[in-house]
Amino acid sequence: MEKEITSRLATLGHPQRLSIFRLLMRRYPDRVPAGELAQALGLKPSTLSAYLSALTQAGLITQDRAGTSLRYAPDMTEVRRTFDYLLMDCCRGRPDICSPVSLFSPEGPETMDHRKYNVLFICTGNSARSIFAESILRMVAGDRFNAYSAGTRPYSELNPFALEVLQAKGHDIGALRSKNQTEFQGADAPRLDFVFTVCDQAANEECPAWDGQPVSAHWGMPDPVQAEGSDAEKSLAFQAAYGTLLNRITAFVSLPIDSLDRLSLQRAVDDIARDDEGSA
Repeated sequence: MEKEITSRLATLGHPQRLSIFRLLMRRYPDRVPAGELAQALGLKPSTLSAYLSALTQAGLITQDRAGTSLRYAPDMTEVRRTFDYLLMDCCRGRPDICSPVSLFSPEGPETMDHRKYNVLFICTGNSARSIFAESILRMVAGDRFNAYSAGTRPYSELNPFALEVLQAKGHDIGALRSKNQTEFQGADAPRLDFVFTVCDQAANEECPAWDGQPVSAHWGMPDPVQAEGSDAEKSLAFQAAYGTLLNRITAFVSLPIDSLDRLSLQRAVDDIARDDEGSA
């Protein structure tokens, strides 16, 4: 095992291989096409292929094929074995010295406390999907959650098709606006408990280090803004996006958050998008 760990650490010691691994970890449980990785990281296909081969040989990622596209994801079994080895060997099994403070509780597995939870949905433009998610959570969550949304590069205006869908569903759109994710950083920002990315492009970007280490997950889905055709066809794409998010958020608010430890909660929010895709 020590030889494998040494190989994996050496492989991750290269900045661009590390960037690929970090992006795949942010996108988990997605499997990401090689072309999307190349575009997101600005790598030539031949260079990317060499880096992916090294990560695969080190046992850090896996590969499958969908049609003509090769897709990649972290090998979570081996990633966990690597972290477990480092914890047991380097830290002598002491999570109090090797785990982030926010993840360690000397009294046992940490659970969320009984309070109103702050949830942030992130997309690139903050004009449709993340706005949908903010509005849906605010509608279905009662007084258990504060709902927010933001963009990594927000548009100046909300998408008119998105607003039309929200109005038809009975949402109050008066206070909605596009926001930059920087509004949720700094001393005056709300302490975030959950952060969900709802578009692949936002998840591909380097994320800020959120204070308090909120539980995070990637709930990627097609961008209705990219829909083509008549206005009726475009409207259907926005309706589908709204329906997908409604299903996921309904599943999220039904979780017994107060009684789950952090690891179980993380698995649960990861599974929501996976289960939703499997039933589609």
